[in-house]
Amino acid sequence: MQETPHQFGPETEAIRTQTARTAQKEHATPLFLTSSFVYDSAEDMAAAFQDDSLEVNIYSRFSNPTVDEFVKKVAQMEGAEAGVATGTGMAAVFSTFMTFLSQGDHILSASAVFGSTHTILTKYLPKWGISSTYFDMTKPETIEALVQPNTKMLYVETPSNPGLDIIDLALLGEICKKYDILFVVDNCFATPVVQKPMLFGADLVIHSATKFMDGQGRVLGGAVVGHSELIYQLYLLIRNTGPSMSPFNAWVLSKSLETLHLRMEKHAQNALQLAQALTHNRQVSLVKYPFLPNHPQYAVAQKQMKNGGAIVVFEVKGGLESGRRFLNALQMVSMTNNLGDSRSIASHPASTTHSKLSEQERQAVGITPGLIRVSVGLESVEDIIWDVEQALGRI
Repeated sequence: MQETPHQFGPETEAIRTQTARTAQKEHATPLFLTSSFVYDSAEDMAAAFQDDSLEVNIYSRFSNPTVDEFVKKVAQMEGAEAGVATGTGMAAVFSTFMTFLSQGDHILSASAVFGSTHTILTKYLPKWGISSTYFDMTKPETIEALVQPNTKMLYVETPSNPGLDIIDLALLGEICKKYDILFVVDNCFATPVVQKPMLFGADLVIHSATKFMDGQGRVLGGAVVGHSELIYQLYLLIRNTGPSMSPFNAWVLSKSLETLHLRMEKHAQNALQLAQALTHNRQVSLVKYPFLPNHPQYAVAQKQMKNGGAIVVFEVKGGLESGRRFLNALQMVSMTNNLGDSRSIASHPASTTHSKLSEQERQAVGITPGLIRVSVGLESVEDIIWDVEQALGRI
């Protein structure tokens, strides 16, 4: 009787997947820090340029063994067939738009998206005759009516940045299948440890690897994974336009993926405890966290997420000035416009990441003047709660 091959879990795959060892038989993956690769003959060199394959290493703008290893790990963790890497998360977003949208096309996007994504949709895509319409993540019943004959893509972040709105991915998958629309999900906040959009019908999944995949605020990077025929089209655009990932960054990110599942579990444990503590603070008028029962989409989060992730948002009483006083009173938690670090980070979206939006646009996606976003780190949760609460006591 033929023995069934053992199926390794995603945590094991993230640790054990690596490029072929060199003659040195190294245990840890080596760093292939080279711009180009050599050939055994002129014929081999000519054949490589005729192939357009992801498997042939020609030039590190096209492919590189270290980058390939990182991409393969992300694809395995997401349950995708293939993937490509980019220099930043926004390069991944923009390259996806440029590959699959053409003049006259329409993109249907959640209104609650990262500020730079909003800028691409509203300022740059119209230059090439690509239109967009926003939908309200909190009103999923209105989405289908917004589909147009020329709608080619549906784009969403869930949980959203920074409002932590959740939307039913399975519902979006059904709409996209019905109308033959490309379904693209930014899974940066959740990571594949917490949520796997392809299980719910996504065609492509985007990551800013700069965030939780790195986990220590060291390097920039982006990734897109999905169906192989789509990834190949995206690969050709990246190969020819150049938003490629540095092999060094890929090496750092590949090693970081080996601990992502452990880190996300601890991030989420700390975040839930902080969110619970904030619900009792008199200086806070609102707390949002996907796994708090009072979250408006709590049931959906429970269905499609393993835990609530690492981001907590809350509204301080007193608006803009109280928000700034809170940030200035922090003693341990960092103030920086990043997230996903081992160190806890607090930011004020209205004056930083989403400052380019109008006041009306910010209000529409729940970004109020006193909204604070905390990327909850891996420090002792007692210390995180102490610092946040003592700062709230000073506003």
